[in-house]
Formats: sequence, structure tokens, C-alpha cells
Amino acid sequence: MRITIERSNLLKSLNHVHRVVERRNTIPILSNVLLRSDGASLEMKATDLDLEITEATPAQVETPGATTVPAHLLYDIVRKLSDGSEVALATNAEGTAMTVQSGRSKFSLQCLPQSDFPDLTAGAFSHTFRMKATDLKMLIDRTQFAISTEETRYYLNGIYIHTIESNGQLKLRAVATDGHRLARADIEAPSGSEGMPGIIIPRKTVSELQKLVDNPDVVVTVEVSDAKIRLTIGSIIMTSKLIDGTFPDYQRVIPANNDKELKIDCQSFAQAVDRVSTISSERGRAVKLALGDGQLTLTVNNPDSGSATEELSVGYDSDPLEIGFNAKYLLDITAQLSGSDAVFMLADAGSPTLVRDMAGDDALYVLMPMRV
Repeated sequence: MRITIERSNLLKSLNHVHRVVERRNTIPILSNVLLRSDGASLEMKATDLDLEITEATPAQVETPGATTVPAHLLYDIVRKLSDGSEVALATNAEGTAMTVQSGRSKFSLQCLPQSDFPDLTAGAFSHTFRMKATDLKMLIDRTQFAISTEETRYYLNGIYIHTIESNGQLKLRAVATDGHRLARADIEAPSGSEGMPGIIIPRKTVSELQKLVDNPDVVVTVEVSDAKIRLTIGSIIMTSKLIDGTFPDYQRVIPANNDKELKIDCQSFAQAVDRVSTISSERGRAVKLALGDGQLTLTVNNPDSGSATEELSVGYDSDPLEIGFNAKYLLDITAQLSGSDAVFMLADAGSPTLVRDMAGDDALYVLMPMRV
């Protein structure tokens, strides 16, 4: 293989694919990126056996061929080369080494044969649909913070995506929960998604996807089956296994009869929570909300270091109520709200609270209270 490629093109594609590769690998070939040159492009592929990302980028191909080299090492080399330079990649006759040359810099990397590189065979997909990158990004951004990191309940370690009838319309819905909070976001169901199986996209796939859907003009092609999902984003193809489990019936935990309405200004509320929680301990991050007539008092008590209070004027005219929440969870939710105001629907100190955006965003959040 012998090719010449613009450093910027090579770096951009390597940046997309190398992140899939785990730093520590017991299987040597999984530390490598597959490089395949053909026609006028260089295709790169990386996998961890659960997730695979492929991207093709323009290149001048003198001799087509394929090999695999250490992914993080190649990325670090290309990252440190001069801006605007061209990079020449060439393998030796035996295919055991590849030289990376740019200007006066020259590196030699050990190769492993491309025939050893695993292929995440996708199989047949039952449903295919297209959606705007902005819609996909919204679904992920609004929900991914609530994904559980608890390995025992593995079926919560991702975002649950499914179609559902809501107010007479078919919606594509994303839900994530860790048992303490729940995030739900809807968009109009794209054509072709009707009747798709409910799927749980793993946390790592969600995290990589979030970085790839940064171009608002791109239309993403989504293909799903019971076991896998494939997303085509411009020149990038991402294939991932899905979490094999049943997502719990989240509808049961969304409160329907919370009658106490609290309206807040998101920014001033978030800043106040952030200030008073400075004094809280790492273990117990509880902040107490005391609600009275048009007044909210935030209190944090830490027996080891002291206490903090702050008062805010809010829209509240129901019975007085005291309720505690984890300060971090409150800040996570307010960070997702796109409007300037939010509404909290409360019941009592022991029941889940519903949070919505006043801007009419198709997202809602449920937060379990804490004892304070």
C-alpha cells in the first residue's frame, strides 16, 4: 500500500474512529485501526467488538492495499505533524511495517495483517429511516445524563428508543433512567420507524454518537434490528450491538396527579443551587427546598462544615412544602432545559417530582426526592 493524504483529512477521520479503541486490550488486533486504500479514498475502521466505526476520506492512492496499525499511536503521530502538511503512508513488501512520512519526520509502525481484523457483521435490518442530525442530537442531549452507570442493572446502561402513540401522534421517544431520575424526549416519528422494535443503545455508543452528530445540515440514516443498530452520518458508518434486555415500564413512574406548581427562572435557580451546594458533603448532596407563598428557600446543612441558605422569588401559590433533592441531579436537569423558565409539578415530600420546560420542548424529567 502506498498513498498520500492531507494531514487534516487523516486527522479528522482518525479522531472519529480511534476513540472506539480501548487503551488496554488483551487481543492485540483490537488496539489497531484497519486502513484500506482503494480508488481515490482511504477507509479506516476501528472496533471493540461491540461498536464499529468506519470512515472514508479522499486520498491519492498509488498502490492500493490494506493493513492494520496501532490506532492511538497513529493518531498521536498525525496530531503532532505540522498543519497543512501532506502525509505519505507506505507498507513494506512483507506487510509487517508501515512508514508514516511528512516533511522531515519519518516513523515506522508495526503492522498486523488485515485478515485478522474482526468484522462486526450486521446481518439484516428490519427497519430503516432517515432523520435530521439535530433531531437525533436533541434526543441524546436531553436524556443521556440520566443513563445508569450501575452494572448490575445493565438494561439501564443506555438510552431506550422506541415509537409510541402520544396525543394522537406517532412519536419517536428516547428515555433514560438510573432509578433516581428519569429523562424523556420526543420527536415526530420519522417515516419508516413505525413498528420498529424498542431498542436500548449502550452508553459508549451514545457517547460516540453525540460527538459525531455535530453538523446540523446532515441527515442520518438509521437502520435497526433486534440486536444491532447502524447509523450512516455523511461518510461515517457506525454499527453497534444493542443491550440485550428489557427496559422497565417507565410510564408507571411518571406522576400524573402532582397538583402543586412551582415556576422558576432556570438560570437564577441553578446558580442558587450551585452556590448553596458548595457546602454539601460529597456523599450527601442534599439540598432542601422550602416553598411558601411566592418564596423558595434553599438550605444545605453539613454537620462537618456548616450550613448555607438562599432565598428566591418564584411562582408558587399552593400549600407550604418542604422537599429535598440531590443538588447534582437538579443541576443536571436544569442544564438540559432550553427555555429560560421551568415548571416543577410537586405532590409531597416523598413523591417523585415532574419537571418540564416552559418553552414547550417535547421533553420531561422525573426526579425522586431525598430525605433531608
